[in-house]
Amino acid sequence: MTGPAADAELLRDVYWIGGGSGAGKSTVARRLAEQHGLRLYATDDVMADHGRLMTSAGSRLLAEFAAMDMDERWVSRSPQAMLETFHWFRGEGFGLIAEDLLGLMGQASGAGARPGVIAEGFRLLPRLVRPLLADPRHAVWLLPTPGFRRAAFERRDPALQFWRRTSDQDRALRNLLERDRMFTVRLREDAGRLGLPFIEVDATVTEDGLVRRVAEMFGL
Repeated sequence: MTGPAADAELLRDVYWIGGGSGAGKSTVARRLAEQHGLRLYATDDVMADHGRLMTSAGSRLLAEFAAMDMDERWVSRSPQAMLETFHWFRGEGFGLIAEDLLGLMGQASGAGARPGVIAEGFRLLPRLVRPLLADPRHAVWLLPTPGFRRAAFERRDPALQFWRRTSDQDRALRNLLERDRMFTVRLREDAGRLGLPFIEVDATVTEDGLVRRVAEMFGL
C-alpha cells in the first residue's frame, strides 16, 4: 500500500511541534527528546540543504527571495507581502521534510526497532502535517503572543539578529514581527479548522510547564 495512509502509518511514532517563531519549539523538542529517548529532527538544521535542492528544482519563491538584498526583504516591502511570498510559509520544501522522516522511520523499521522521532520547526504547517498523522494527538502548534515573540527576538544571539544588517533596523524588526504575528494567526486558524491542538505561549508560561503540557498532550 502506498499513499498518504501508508505514509501516516509509517510515521505513527513521529511527534510534531510546529508554531510561530520565538515560541520555544526547539527547547521543548530537545528536552522531550532527552527525557523520553526520542530522536530529534530539527527542520532548521536541514533548511540549507533543502534550500539547495529546491534551487536545483527551480523553486520560484525561493529564487525571488534569494535575489533580494536585505532592505528588499525586510524594509521596503509590507509585512503582508512578506507573509504571502515567503517560500517556507507557503509550504515549499515540506515534501523534503516528509521524505527525511519517512527515511528515518523506514530505517528504524528495517532494523526491527521503532524509536520515536520528535520533529520541530515553523515549516510544519497544519494543512501539510495533517495527512501524515495517524493520531492527531501526536502534533501541537505553539503560538506565541506578540509580546512574548518580541522578547524572544531581543534575547537572540546578536549574530542571529539579521534585521540589524538593513539600513533601517527598527522598521525591519517591526515588519518582521508583524509578518510573524500574521503567520501565527494563520497557524491558529488552520489548526482550529483541522481540529489540531495548539497552545498559546505568553509570559505566564514557564519552560518546565510548557514541556510538561506538551508531553501530556503527546501521551509521553
